[in-house]
Amino acid sequence: MKKLKDLAKVIRSKNSGPYEITFDVMFSDLKIYKQVKNSGILTREHICKLYSIDPIDIVTFMFFDPALAFKATLRRTSSNAQGSIGERDTFGTQQHVPLLDIEIP
Repeated sequence: MKKLKDLAKVIRSKNSGPYEITFDVMFSDLKIYKQVKNSGILTREHICKLYSIDPIDIVTFMFFDPALAFKATLRRTSSNAQGSIGERDTFGTQQHVPLLDIEIP
């Protein structure tokens, strides 16, 4: 088992407008990309569990073979909109952290 952070070249999050956050996981090696894609670990259910969200809050969930990448876009909660009172990550750049330690067989 290896952690996603040890397999991916880039794992990042960023705003996708004031009400959504996008996650990108990019690989530099086709074999490793296919290993992660075919592992069945990166699923909608797993993302929901990691981020304590309902499946309806997943806007985009896809593997993009030409770029050797995985992408997911999640709705922010109404109390967590960009720049709202109490919101702690205005640019959404720290939200990828739960993805780092996902174990891939």
